[in-house]
Amino acid sequence: MTDDTSDVTPIGEDPRISTLDARLQAARQREDERINKPAPDGSDANYRLGNRVLAELVGGMVGGAFIGWVIDQFAGTKPWGLLVMLFVGVGIAFRNIIRISNQRPE
Repeated sequence: MTDDTSDVTPIGEDPRISTLDARLQAARQREDERINKPAPDGSDANYRLGNRVLAELVGGMVGGAFIGWVIDQFAGTKPWGLLVMLFVGVGIAFRNIIRISNQRPE
């Protein structure tokens, strides 16, 4: 008789269960990596910063144009109040964008 027990599984253990356990652990690890995966290069922060700069630029132009239009309605200087305040709004927007760009990253 030979004592070659390498092919024999111990009583109560099924090789299918151990392979199933290994596959479940691998799937859990892949899922944890997918869920906890950080955004590459802080793209969320860059996206928020880009939206903030765009909002400053559009808000400055629209706000300046509106204030200029109101001045034109009361003062009777049809295009000049609108044009002057539009350029003032753009200037203020650029000043705010420069301030944003000089801030330290979080």
